[in-house]
Formats: sequence, structure tokens, C-alpha cells
Amino acid sequence: MVTGSMLDVPAAGSTAAFAPGFGQRVLLTVDTEEEFDWKGPFRRDGYGLDHVAAIPRFQSFCEGLGAHPVYLVDWPIVNDPAAVAIIGDAVRRGTAEVGVQLHPWVNPPFKEEVCTRNSFAGNLPRDLEAAKFMALRDAIEAAFSSAPLIYRAGRYGLGAHTAELLMAAGIRIDTSVRTLFDYSADGGPDYSHHPLTPYWVDDAHQLLELPVTSAYRGPLAQFGPLLRRAQRHIPTLFAGFSRLNLLERIALTPEGVSAKEALRGIDVVLNRGLPVLVLSFHSPTLAPGHTPYA
Repeated sequence: MVTGSMLDVPAAGSTAAFAPGFGQRVLLTVDTEEEFDWKGPFRRDGYGLDHVAAIPRFQSFCEGLGAHPVYLVDWPIVNDPAAVAIIGDAVRRGTAEVGVQLHPWVNPPFKEEVCTRNSFAGNLPRDLEAAKFMALRDAIEAAFSSAPLIYRAGRYGLGAHTAELLMAAGIRIDTSVRTLFDYSADGGPDYSHHPLTPYWVDDAHQLLELPVTSAYRGPLAQFGPLLRRAQRHIPTLFAGFSRLNLLERIALTPEGVSAKEALRGIDVVLNRGLPVLVLSFHSPTLAPGHTPYA
């Protein structure tokens, strides 16, 4: 089995093919996590879980639409009895699924310095990333009586060894790649040139990547990654293009993206024939005051 680093743009020919009649589908993912100060430094303590009480209403809304969300659960959530009861009920009824989301700064074992660089799990030493992941993965299986099959690295923080770790743990789908976004200024991954289409991480087709959906729209769409890099030197560049309707980057999330913008983005990716649209948001956004978006 040949497996490259998930940080690298995948090789030509790795695009995943779906069965005839698969059509175009939507995967609704929820980064199900603790409340913390998004503007402050990372901390191991001092977080909250008040928004968990809002999850049943969201779950009921999804069920009314026939949607089955995927709750990507982190350590504080899996260790909260209320969260486990609420999400576990939906999982048992077959109206939701549970996956893994690793926030290393609140996930044992605690052997690393708490800092921005180490908030990306893929930057940790290989053995420490694995130990944190397995502690969380095993806790999720025990809490929900279901082995998780899908993973998202917190802060989209994949690393050079994440692929082999996921495959060894039986994870079949990763959704950590946020296409068109670059986190390298904070020491994180650069996904600005990764494809939007699903692709196989390994030659044996054991691990499927479903990138979080974002799209460039406008006459300058093909130059999006290049112009994003130029924005580092000209901070107002991209905003100017957006105001002139020449170029906009649209992420399929309700966080900081209007419904009108999201619909434009959906039209772009549907017209491109994207087989799976991956939508995402953070669970604390379900209640006011916990994220910049609510």
C-alpha cells in the first residue's frame, strides 16, 4: 500500500469514482466541540458546554428535512454525559452518525506545549498524535457503542503521518482538507491547491478524502489561489475583487456566509458536477454568544 502525506496535493488519477446513479449528494458535518475564546490563547481548561442543550432542536430540524448529520466529536464532548445521551439517541435511531474530531490542546495525553503551532495535531510528534487520536477514538466507540469511521482534524490540522494513523485505526473517510484555504501563516497546512473533488489518499483505496466544500466564483475564479497569495502583500486586494463581482471565495457553511452567498457557491459546485458537497459548522454556533458567528 502506497500512502503519501495528506499535506501534499494528491497525484493525478486519485479522484474517486462513484457508482452510476450516485448523483450529487450532501454530507452535513458538525464540528461538535467545547466553547472557548476564539480570540484568546489556547487553554486546556476554562471551556464550556452550555450549547449542548441546543443540539436536540438542531437534530429535530435535520430529521424534519430527512438529513442525517455527522457529529464529529472531540474529547470534552465525549466526556459529557448530556452530549453523549443526546447524540447517542440519534445515532441509535439511525438519524445521525458520530465521528472523530481531535482538538489536541484539550485531549490527553498532555505532553506538548500549548501553543498555536501545536493546536494543529499533525504538527505533534508522531507517537503523541497517535496517542491522542486513539484515546479519543476509543472513548467515542465506548460511549456510543459504534466504531467511528470518519475523521476531521481540529483546525484542519493534518500531518505527514496522519494517513497511516487513520488507516491503522479503521477510519475510512477523512474530511480535514479545507480546499482553497491556507493555514500556513499559523504553522498549519496549506490546502489552497488541493482539489475539491473526493479522492483516494492511498493506492489501495482504503481512505477516502472528502474535502470541505469551498469554491471560487467569478470571472477571475481560475486565478483564485494566486490572488490569495498576493493578498498577503496587498491585504485589500481580494475584498476589492469581491466588491466588483470579479472573484469571491464561498465556503459552504452558515458561519460568516449568507444564505445568498451559499446558494451561489452551491450553484458553482453543482454545475461542476461535484458528487459530494460537504457542509460544516461548529456546534457552539447553535447557541448565541459562543462563536463569532452567533
